[in-house]
Amino acid sequence: MRFLLAFLFTTTLFAQTTKAPTDANLKVAYFASGCFWCVEAIYESVPGVAEVISGYAGSPAKNPTYRTIHQTGHAETVAVYYNPNKITFKDLVNVYYASQDPTTYGQKPDFGKNYRSIIFYSTKEEQNIAWDKFKEIDKQYNGKAVTTILEIDHFYFAEDYHQNYEKNNPNNSYIQAVSKKRLAKFKAAYFKK
Repeated sequence: MRFLLAFLFTTTLFAQTTKAPTDANLKVAYFASGCFWCVEAIYESVPGVAEVISGYAGSPAKNPTYRTIHQTGHAETVAVYYNPNKITFKDLVNVYYASQDPTTYGQKPDFGKNYRSIIFYSTKEEQNIAWDKFKEIDKQYNGKAVTTILEIDHFYFAEDYHQNYEKNNPNNSYIQAVSKKRLAKFKAAYFKK
């Protein structure tokens, strides 16, 4: 009986119920730049963005989880569902660079392979936009930009408890010390334009 209860608790706690938006008018773009809790909150603050889902991308290994991404080589990534009549992929790339330090392999305090900076593209046009902006940023930072530009192969949704983490856990110490500060810094810089 105890095993059955433990199994039911575990499968309920870790069951995947997150779904992608079904609005056919939305497009999706993928970005990795540090902790996905922070990146999700940043993109959700941008007009024209309908939904942001945290997940994993950037490695051929299949079915990563939060516990395995250190071994699989995936980066914490967000899928940004946006209305192209209100915001463009180019705008989303500008948000990307306005919300991070493009010269670090991760974002303070999260560094390493699963926190690396990646702009994923799905089309040749997105690839060109990403490379053009990277060249501009790299020149601005004297050749020190480290963003990878990579074709999206597969995006795996993170576990449900990671979705809307900043919104659902406002008193979490990491959210208070890191996410809220990063979001505030982004808003102060981006929305004053």
